[in-house]
Amino acid sequence: MPEGREFNLQSKKRLARLFNCKNILISIPVMLILAVGIYNLPPVRSRLAWRVAELRSRIFYALNPPEEAIFLPEEQAIIEALVQATLINTTPEISPSPTLAGQTRTPASTPTPTITPTPLPQNVFLKDVVYVHQHGIYNYCSPANLAMALKYWGWEGTRNEIGLALKPGPDNPDMDYLARSLSDKNVMPYEMVDYVNEQTEFRAFSRLGGDIELLKRFIANGFPVVIEKGYYEWSTVTQEIAWLGHYLFITGYDDNEQAFIVQDAYLSPGENLYVDYASFSQEWRYFNYVFMLVYPPESEIEVFELLGPWDDTEWAAQHALDTANDEITYLTDGDEFFAWFNKGASHANLGEYDEAKGAFDYAFILYNNLGTGSEQRPYRLMWYRTEPYWAYYYSGSYESVIDLADITLYGTIASPTLEESFYWRGRANEALGDQDRAILDYREAVYLNPNFAPAINQLESLGLTP
Repeated sequence: MPEGREFNLQSKKRLARLFNCKNILISIPVMLILAVGIYNLPPVRSRLAWRVAELRSRIFYALNPPEEAIFLPEEQAIIEALVQATLINTTPEISPSPTLAGQTRTPASTPTPTITPTPLPQNVFLKDVVYVHQHGIYNYCSPANLAMALKYWGWEGTRNEIGLALKPGPDNPDMDYLARSLSDKNVMPYEMVDYVNEQTEFRAFSRLGGDIELLKRFIANGFPVVIEKGYYEWSTVTQEIAWLGHYLFITGYDDNEQAFIVQDAYLSPGENLYVDYASFSQEWRYFNYVFMLVYPPESEIEVFELLGPWDDTEWAAQHALDTANDEITYLTDGDEFFAWFNKGASHANLGEYDEAKGAFDYAFILYNNLGTGSEQRPYRLMWYRTEPYWAYYYSGSYESVIDLADITLYGTIASPTLEESFYWRGRANEALGDQDRAILDYREAVYLNPNFAPAINQLESLGLTP
């Protein structure tokens, strides 16, 4: 072959390769733009949003293990917390404690319940229970359980009516509800109670410090109960055993089996499951033995007679505190951490914020000393329970509020979507005089949940529209 012709052929091949490479390079951004456009189509986004979110979470948690995100109390707070822990484990607290207002408050005594005990049946299995699962929409435990509680009394609504009110998701018209539901990780008990009292014909309340006999008494008299609990299970995201919060609908008990009969909206099958009293109590402890009752208004007198001393919210909080103080003396490891956390939460509910702060300081010391695996550190806890924010804020520890919110928002979750944490960080920023940052936090909280009244109220108090 002539040398010139061979050279021309080689040149053409090189040009062809360059041309192909150029076409590939040009096509990559085009394909990416096309893929993003297709993904943002509502039907496609609804089907793929959870997969994209799970992939993002896996990458985030692989690079930033959430169980390694820890909140450290200040050095002086650690010393005071350790001293308090020593005192709690040796002698009862008998001295009045100062409040923020400079007044003193003597710890409330626990009155003797006024209910005359009556023998309960050995087993009760409530009928007319309509099972509602939570599948198909993300983080739908609360709407499903509240729907079951309402339907028991004849309510004709759906779980989605509840969900749209309690967890509407970000204020983003480009996202359908299925995609928006990804961001809201939890609904608080008070939000569920407010929904029933404000948007239905029925009534509801919640209390701390419940016990097994109280639940059985309600069930034996025809009133099913909703409780909030925690549990550990294998996480496909972190590839470890991880702690989660969950609601349960309690519709029966069987003393012969030493178990409650529950409706679990998450499990399949989740109807009429038996949970032994011991396991039930341990998992219930994770939420300070909180319970919620839904009932028709004509049953109110009967309900509050059955409620007994829990009728008084302060008594209930003090009873929860007494329970936590007792459990602190014999529990160990993660269970001891939760007992101290409950102690702080109970003090906060009693308005004893300095005592609450001390208990939470020590609880976080215990948390930090737990194992580094997800099974040991329940890193999602602040997604569900916000009482430490109350304690640190109302005791004037504003920097601690901000630090804890930052760790919760950016260390324990792949995407910062917890409206409560933004709200409390905003309150702390406002207290420190940084109103601009506070407003940004309040607006983010309202963006994430347009029905979140606390942040709306704070914006309005500043003369701003949400």
